[in-house]
Amino acid sequence: MLMDIIALTGLTGTQFWICTAVVFTAGLVRGFSGFGLSAVVMAGVVTIIPPVDLIPVCYVLEAAASLALLRGSIRSADWTLVLQLALGSAIGVPIGLAATTYVAPETSKMIALLLVLTLTGAQLLKLVPPGFGGRFGTPAAGLLAGIVTGLASVGGLVVALYVLSRKTEPQVMRSSLIIFLLAGMVTTLISLLYYELMTAQALQRGTVFVPIVLLGVFFGSILFSPKFAPYYKRACLTLLLCLSAVGVSRLL
Repeated sequence: MLMDIIALTGLTGTQFWICTAVVFTAGLVRGFSGFGLSAVVMAGVVTIIPPVDLIPVCYVLEAAASLALLRGSIRSADWTLVLQLALGSAIGVPIGLAATTYVAPETSKMIALLLVLTLTGAQLLKLVPPGFGGRFGTPAAGLLAGIVTGLASVGGLVVALYVLSRKTEPQVMRSSLIIFLLAGMVTTLISLLYYELMTAQALQRGTVFVPIVLLGVFFGSILFSPKFAPYYKRACLTLLLCLSAVGVSRLL
């Protein structure tokens, strides 16, 4: 039975258990921070599965996690912010996916890991790109998030960085990120289908790992507390930094 499940993923036994551990950790991070699932998966698995094949898997996992977290996020999310970000992201995703489909796998792996590394470092150092706090900051952040989502499925980090620049309350930030990631599911799916990236194998891999990510989300949600949210966020970002740094070093 287990061997049949592993066969559905197209991975070796060792690769499968590595992916399982990474996906559970990603769910844990998503559960208490509201973002970071795809970034953890991308940083931890990109040396096993190329980004062009991993992005649709991340989509399936993000969709499952977003639905699981939706109920507690509807009331506290900043809906105006979410809608503006989602519109910008809808424009950016096809651009990022177009770039991903035309670069070599090894190059896209390095791009993905460097994106995670750079964005995570920016979050830890609280460095905010110029213009994020200006009049066009919200649509610009959404557009950039969409492009980064198409390239490496880590647009949530861009949005989190933007929300950080607004000094939003932890609960509102977490809820807004959850709703934003869910809102982008439809437009992202259209782009994935257009570029023929949502393959049968991607769906099989996503389906196999959904229960694992939901288990992580469940425990992560239990750990979340607005009072200690800053500590959880720093722990999450430190984990992402380590994973992406290890991935870059392995590719080099």
